[in-house]
Amino acid sequence: MARRPDREKAEILSEKDLKELRYNLAHLSVTAVRDFYEQAYQDCRLVYNRLPSPREMQTLVQAWKQLRKWR
Repeated sequence: MARRPDREKAEILSEKDLKELRYNLAHLSVTAVRDFYEQAYQDCRLVYNRLPSPREMQTLVQAWKQLRKWR
């Protein structure tokens, strides 16, 4: 059975982008990272049939990892 082509190309953060995001998050305050996490969490909400993009999920995970490090 054939698959439908994706309407939008999935954007994925490269290793370089992930490294830069980790560096930037590590140099923010805890409050700023929490705000960043909240925004990323909102971006990843399941609304009707829209799934979050891989890029949005990667961003959420990196913010979560940074908060977890500071715990």
